[in-house]
Amino acid sequence: MPIQPQASHYIGGRYIENETGEPIDSRFPATGEVIATVRAADAAIVDQAVAAARKGYEEWSAMSGADRGRVLCAAARILRDRNEELAMLETMDTGRPLQETRVADAASAADCLEFFGGMADKIRGEQISGEEGFIYTRREPFGICAGIGAWNYPIQNAGWKAAPALACGNAMIFKPSETTPLSTLKLAEILTEAGAPDGVFNVIQGRGKTGQLLAEHPGVEKVSFTGSVPTGLKVNASAASQLKHTTMELGGKSPLIVYDDADIESAVIGALLGNFYSTGQVCTNCTRVYVHETVMDQFLAQLSEMTRRIRIGDPRDPETQMGPLVSDTQLAAVMSYIEAGKAEGAHLFLGGGRPALPGLEDGSFIEPTIFTGVRDEMRIAREEIFGPVMCVMSFAGDEEVIERANNTAFGLAAGVFTKDLRRAHRTADRLQAGICWINNFNVYTVQPPFGGFKKSGIGRENGFAAIEYYSQVKTVFVHLEPLAPAY
Repeated sequence: MPIQPQASHYIGGRYIENETGEPIDSRFPATGEVIATVRAADAAIVDQAVAAARKGYEEWSAMSGADRGRVLCAAARILRDRNEELAMLETMDTGRPLQETRVADAASAADCLEFFGGMADKIRGEQISGEEGFIYTRREPFGICAGIGAWNYPIQNAGWKAAPALACGNAMIFKPSETTPLSTLKLAEILTEAGAPDGVFNVIQGRGKTGQLLAEHPGVEKVSFTGSVPTGLKVNASAASQLKHTTMELGGKSPLIVYDDADIESAVIGALLGNFYSTGQVCTNCTRVYVHETVMDQFLAQLSEMTRRIRIGDPRDPETQMGPLVSDTQLAAVMSYIEAGKAEGAHLFLGGGRPALPGLEDGSFIEPTIFTGVRDEMRIAREEIFGPVMCVMSFAGDEEVIERANNTAFGLAAGVFTKDLRRAHRTADRLQAGICWINNFNVYTVQPPFGGFKKSGIGRENGFAAIEYYSQVKTVFVHLEPLAPAY
């Protein structure tokens, strides 16, 4: 089923093609079928996007915050009106089940546009009064922001970056992942339809080279990246070479702590959401599950039962609960981690293979996988797998588990299940993570800030905090009295 866009790039309010660019195929991960082909942007296309964004910025930044907010809210309404078609497009491009993409993709982008649309006329500074005058600050846009997105939630990722950037008065050039290039073009169309001036939001396609051209372009003042730590380090270095502002939302290896007084059924549900939702392709996932030794047997029994009930299949089927991984490349990477886990002595408790799905033999499917007997130093317990692979480990005491949970280079998210809220808050206070859930996991809205500690990133997305990362502060001194002679 081809879903070919009008052209590869959306620049200055219209579709643009470059016939000489490297072709990039988008494949439906459930079958391996090519559904669309786009071409990578070269330096000339990047220059064209920057020029269009500069023109759009001049008009957009001169508009009032209230007028900008109306455009963002109008775009949110259009996204919601077209949620079904956008959900199917995202399912075809990412392989994630329709029951997920209906609620977590265009809908989330709409929530973010609406949230920051309502904030656009409320961005303000401070005032400090003095005897001879006063001082005030104002928040001003950077100019042109570059957004570089991940492949797991393309339109959500674009919305999360575009909404605060545009609310502050910036223009944006967005490069989606080459693996999932399609849905952000639709977001660009919708913003134009909602009334955004041409050039305010542009989309260019490409691989790492295009991202580098964008990050290093002298016309770009801010770079926001979502993806892996190795790629994030390269993007950050490219931006830092010209002292550009950056936001980096990187990987994770999040811990989930299940204390002996936890509601075990709820803890199991949390662990399932934190490992198998989106076939495990979520940066916050709690792939290290620490269970108190006195409730381990009960936890594993319920975990096994619930995992076996997960419906794997064609992601276009609304009844499917788990679809394929995004690509054969990702499948090979996840399978290599499963083999490494077995080689290092972990016990393969459940899954670990390829499910038999008639008619979908060429899809990138994998069974939900659980390891027990895992030691903290094993690769499967240290490295981000980005697939449905859960490591379950036992612990005996609170001090021990907190120390082990924090013993990682990452710090994106963490969770704790306990009926004792004092214990929960004590644990959350000590966990080194930007996001902590108590008696839940991977449930998120756009109102609070999102981001991590340590190698999980720099800066924050969403919430009021995002305004700080898409604007710069100007201080103005106002002296009202005549100056006394200084010499």
